[in-house]
Amino acid sequence: MSEVYEILVVGGGPGGLTAGIYGSRARLKTAILEKGRPGGQAASTMEMENYPGFFNESSGPGIMKEFAAHAEKFGTSIIKGTVVDVDLEGPIKTVKTSDGQEYKAHCVILSPGAEPRSLNIKGEGKLRGKGVSYCATCDADFFEELDVVVVGNGDAAIEEAMYLTKFAESVTIIVIHDEGVLDCNKASAEKAFKNKKLNWVWNSVLDEIIGDEIVELVKVKNIKTGEVTDMETNGVFFFVGTVPKTEFLKGKGVEMTEQGYVVVNEMMETNLPGVYGAGDSNAKYLRQVVTAAADGAIAAVAAEKYLAELETFREQVLESPVPVLLAFWAPQIEKSMAAITVLESVVEKTGGKVALAKLDTYRNKKTSANYKVETIPTVILFDKGEVKGRLEGDFTAADVEKLI
Repeated sequence: MSEVYEILVVGGGPGGLTAGIYGSRARLKTAILEKGRPGGQAASTMEMENYPGFFNESSGPGIMKEFAAHAEKFGTSIIKGTVVDVDLEGPIKTVKTSDGQEYKAHCVILSPGAEPRSLNIKGEGKLRGKGVSYCATCDADFFEELDVVVVGNGDAAIEEAMYLTKFAESVTIIVIHDEGVLDCNKASAEKAFKNKKLNWVWNSVLDEIIGDEIVELVKVKNIKTGEVTDMETNGVFFFVGTVPKTEFLKGKGVEMTEQGYVVVNEMMETNLPGVYGAGDSNAKYLRQVVTAAADGAIAAVAAEKYLAELETFREQVLESPVPVLLAFWAPQIEKSMAAITVLESVVEKTGGKVALAKLDTYRNKKTSANYKVETIPTVILFDKGEVKGRLEGDFTAADVEKLI
């Protein structure tokens, strides 16, 4: 494709859709690539009661439909496509989809999401959202005074199981290990063993989930005896980890954790200029719709500032018909303000043969980092977009005249 987007979002979940809203509302040409229907995991969560402002007959599909409509209202293009490859180096990034299309952008926001690790147990997929859940924080209150089963025995599983006891009548944890052996930390294990609402089934795995429209029964298999027993229950919670959908990013220069989550800072910036992360694929503490939306907003605003900085730099420096002295200064550093006065006097004497551009390092962090500006003031001489020399720290008018 010949057109270049200002912001291209990979993934149309809550984070990606929010990034689209903020990007388009800032009058930036914004598109979202999404392989399925917009909304991500949230679009398959039938009831959602913890997203602020939506508590009366709220549903994941309904809320996500509103997210998508909101983004499109401001001009976001939602394009169907499965991303298979990316080139995120350089000023123009390229994203390729499985149908052979290429999309180019100045900024890319990575929001492919993550999904709960599935054990592919019979009935798990059929009853997902109908008693089968992967999030206690999201769904615990739907099981108030009911009986539920938990699969998993690591830190997250035990912590979530204890959270469930605040709502459920009983919580039965199915553990593959011998009695008393858990994969979680010792402190959590001791606390869990004291919780009277927690029941334990040892040396066992979940074999099948049964129900017509909702979960009614599970089959539990003892791995030592092979015996399969029926257990009536109203819900099944899986806590066996999540998997980020970041396979396409491997080897592409984006810093990720060992588990494949994208590493970002507080501005949702990755280690690559102009590339951001948002949503459940980020390395983060809490994965919820509300935190994904926050990520998307932050990423889009950060991208907007990045693009504005690039535009200013391009117009004032790279496209200047005459050599340019680019001064990096900060209003709180007095000697940098004095340096600006020196530079202005020297430039004025050139009669227009040299121009002066000023960058506040606080507001233009990317350009400062790109040119390794560590001392304030610093002045760099550009000619036809190329660096010809620089001065750092204290300098005189004579030093500047010698530089140009």
